Amino acid sequence: MKVIILCGGTGTRLKEETEYKPKPMVYVGSQPVLWHIMKIYASYGYNEFILALGYKADYIKDFFLNQKAFTSDFSLETRHHKTKFYLDDRQEIDNFKITFVNTGVDTLPGERILRCKKYIPEKDKYFMVTYGDGVTDLDIDALVKFHKKQKTIGTITLVHPRSKYGLVNIDKKNLVNKFVEKPILNDWVNGGYMVFDRRVFNYLKPGETEHPALKKLSSERELSAKKHDGFWFCMDTYKEVEDLNKMWKKGNAPWKVWR
Repeated sequence: MKVIILCGGTGTRLKEETEYKPKPMVYVGSQPVLWHIMKIYASYGYNEFILALGYKADYIKDFFLNQKAFTSDFSLETRHHKTKFYLDDRQEIDNFKITFVNTGVDTLPGERILRCKKYIPEKDKYFMVTYGDGVTDLDIDALVKFHKKQKTIGTITLVHPRSKYGLVNIDKKNLVNKFVEKPILNDWVNGGYMVFDRRVFNYLKPGETEHPALKKLSSERELSAKKHDGFWFCMDTYKEVEDLNKMWKKGNAPWKVWR
């Protein structure tokens, strides 16, 4: 089953990093967050990816085309460009099968998905979609199984969002008794880990985000939702980049479901 990852946005809320690189290429530890997302899927056997590119697309292409050089020692004869790689010294070799699709710099997410249609074989009934900035400990196999059982055109994953603000609790006398720093809320939002069958392409339109299609599916009772009470974290601000890096550095990274 193919996995479309939406990698084309400009990431304006993360200007400190995205002025020079696309948002999915912001690093968590020694690898971009895009790599972390791909490792989550690959750990469940889903290693065929379609990257819907846009803003600074060449940055992402260059990373994967030259990953062998970035992750191993090598010798280079500059005159003939003859290269010898010492692959035995590499700590890890990923097994990703990637299709790179230039979907346009200003294209909206719904149309980006639509432009990837021709790279999903007709024989493939299902495919998955996610964004290039969120990590989770979601069981992908369980999500796919749920989607097939529901028999709807689409399935989204619901997660609890984290408050952008610290909350203040007060007592009956209006005295502050507790500060809660950016707690996880009880509400549900779309966490971006989605499964569709091919019929969804009839709902996606040029010049639109994915939201009109999801609303239309919902109105026709063709959209299911799987609740996920576990870890989910979306990287929208520089503070959130720092938080993910702190988790990774401390070895407390719940999304690291691979060995």
